[in-house]
Amino acid sequence: MHREIYVLVEHLRGQVAEISYVMLAAARELARGTGGPVVALLLGHDAQALAKDLAADRVLYVDHPALAEFTPDAYRQVLAELMEKEPPRALLLGETSIGADLAGRLSAQLGLPLVSYCRTLRADDGALTFVSQICGGRLMAEGELPAPTALVTMIPGGFKPEQGQSAHPPELVSVPAPALEGLRITLKQYIEPEEEDVDIAKAPILVAVGRGIQNQDNLPLAEALAEALGGVVCASRPVVDQGWLPTTRLVGKSGKRVRPKVYLALGISGAPEHVQGITDSEVIIAVNTDPAAPIFNVARYGAVVDLFDLVPVLTEKVRQARSTPALAAA
Repeated sequence: MHREIYVLVEHLRGQVAEISYVMLAAARELARGTGGPVVALLLGHDAQALAKDLAADRVLYVDHPALAEFTPDAYRQVLAELMEKEPPRALLLGETSIGADLAGRLSAQLGLPLVSYCRTLRADDGALTFVSQICGGRLMAEGELPAPTALVTMIPGGFKPEQGQSAHPPELVSVPAPALEGLRITLKQYIEPEEEDVDIAKAPILVAVGRGIQNQDNLPLAEALAEALGGVVCASRPVVDQGWLPTTRLVGKSGKRVRPKVYLALGISGAPEHVQGITDSEVIIAVNTDPAAPIFNVARYGAVVDLFDLVPVLTEKVRQARSTPALAAA
């Protein structure tokens, strides 16, 4: 029986992605059931330093110039070779653009089952189980992790990133790279967006609007509340896709990851792609008419109410509070 739990470490421009730490925390839970080690797979070029705080028993480091930046062909070749030489019990990848590029291809190439949108992994009485969010997070599917080897793509929310970090550097094992020739895709350059708008990643208070705002004419309601709170308006994908707000205000997997003190979600269902960008918020407050909306799973406080009934009243109450010297100072 395979016992090792592999985790692909995602990194970009010299920074380990937080989903990598989330996966390491999940891997440690699985390893408790298998009795095997947690093995981090670090692919890169001159990137050994990224292994210093990974909560793994050991790190398999593959160095090659073609691995300096992520490309699906190069990563897939390396991972396939590692998996074929020493098959693990599971390989964890992020439910990210990188993981999405790799998981399906590896599953087809190696003939392995794939569990997607996994939120939590558990080891119970020798059985390894998963809970996945499906249908945009409205349903939770639970099952036993297929044996002997399974691929898993993970979303944030089930484990905290700090659980996957360690103050003690793990053992680093260098592994020769395969012949990475004839690659079809190479990275030419990063194209940075123009800084013409506010940086929502630095805002301490965010008022986020989703499909529940209904139309662009209702945005002033959220803007008035944000102004009263001293915050900024941001949005989920449906609002940006409609062109109601610029892409600089997009929060989530394809937008920005934010860390405000307060994240007020108005009319946002809480799809995994959006939740991925808000889990570092200190306090999440959700307002939705659907009591089963997945956003309530990550919110500290929630209200099942129509935002059009709540927001005008809340805005006025905030303005009154801020106009009172004693309350404003508090």
